Amino acid sequence: HDLECYGLPENTTAVINVAGQNILDPKQRWSEGFKQNVINSRVETTKSLAKAIIYTKANAFVTISGVSYYKPNDKEYTEESKCEKYDFLSELCHEWEAAAQLPKDSNIRQITIRSGVVLGKTGGMIKQIYLPFFFGLGGPIANGNQYMPWIHISDLVNLFLFSIENKTVHGILNGVAPQIITNKEFTKAFASVMQRPAFIPVPRIFLNSIFNKERAK
Repeated sequence: HDLECYGLPENTTAVINVAGQNILDPKQRWSEGFKQNVINSRVETTKSLAKAIIYTKANAFVTISGVSYYKPNDKEYTEESKCEKYDFLSELCHEWEAAAQLPKDSNIRQITIRSGVVLGKTGGMIKQIYLPFFFGLGGPIANGNQYMPWIHISDLVNLFLFSIENKTVHGILNGVAPQIITNKEFTKAFASVMQRPAFIPVPRIFLNSIFNKERAK
């Protein structure tokens, strides 16, 4: 591993870590091996960066996590909210954030962004659902009442830059849009933009069969 062998350039001023195996890759079976890859690609990479950055002149270490840290319900969460681990993804977020912790005597600002679903034109969730919606096969998941915290890729990038450039920023940031929407509302808006119908709900059992119940949540 080059990072462990050679470290980071000494004149590094900031580090942003977004490394991680794509959890929703439909080509990957939800096996114990794949789950371990998901963990290692996030937790171990973050640990390596946390060790390497302390030997540089960096002033900011920005890492990503997810809103899966919070248990889904009607409660309003803030950056100060504390949640217990409740499933694989929440445990992953806890371990991921713990791996990023720097020594208490470090002068490097540490920022963790708990991101919602990232939306962008050419990747992520949009890329995966584009064809079904294009052919008029898109629809809400089950009853569609699930909340869907989201953020546009350009806003997430700006949040990274904001975290680096503003020396007063540190700690946890919730990287989500201010609007609260449900899966049904998103489906309606996306179908409208694509000028396609989206009335037929996608049975949860169908998603469970593709992604496995644990990651189809």
